[in-house]
Amino acid sequence: MATQITKSTLIGEMLMIDRGIAAILMQSGMHCVGCPSSAGETLEEACLVHGMDVDVLLNDINAYLASK
Repeated sequence: MATQITKSTLIGEMLMIDRGIAAILMQSGMHCVGCPSSAGETLEEACLVHGMDVDVLLNDINAYLASK
């Protein structure tokens, strides 16, 4: 079974699970993926800061992981 990301998963944890998630974040407009402080933010916190819909991004990330 593929790993599931949640709203409370840290950005740093997601990138350790699969570096390909960085491309999804970047394509959605979250260009601060490499910023050291982003590693300690949850996906939900990062989406809030960037004015993004966390549920849409969460779906995209989990669909990517499920396809591997």
